[in-house]
Amino acid sequence: MKRHLKRALELLLMPLAAAIVFFEDVLLHYLGVAMAAFAKWPPVARLEAWFARLPPWGALIAFVAPSALVLPIKLAAFGFALHGKFALATASILVGKMLATALVARLYKILRPTLVTMPWFLASETWVFRWRDRLYAFVQSLPLWQKAKAMVQRLRRWLSDLMAGLLAR
Repeated sequence: MKRHLKRALELLLMPLAAAIVFFEDVLLHYLGVAMAAFAKWPPVARLEAWFARLPPWGALIAFVAPSALVLPIKLAAFGFALHGKFALATASILVGKMLATALVARLYKILRPTLVTMPWFLASETWVFRWRDRLYAFVQSLPLWQKAKAMVQRLRRWLSDLMAGLLAR
């Protein structure tokens, strides 16, 4: 019975875990690249320098503030859904979440040196990353994950060979 339960959990949790890993590995990388390019614009660079000089509690408020920025987007999505525009509601939530994630990731990079001066923040950060690493290790040890990863690697090689062949012509 234990084996069947483990298999059922594996099948249920794998799509969620794959989405989380995809989000972390791919989306955050490209959002970070985009935000770093945006940060080269002088007004944004000055704002980031100001953020870097904030005291710890100011940095914490600046770090948490983007969560409040997503609220109007969620309310707009709710309004779209009430009017039967579900695709627009879904798109609003996805775009809002991506923008908020990009902003929070950039702020984390800027504010982390100040935030970790607060012992409770450092302890919380350590706990969260330890938990995340254990979850990733579990997911990556699953046979289904290993098969999916091998399939993606084969697909990448095939696409790479295809592109090389097309460019060689």
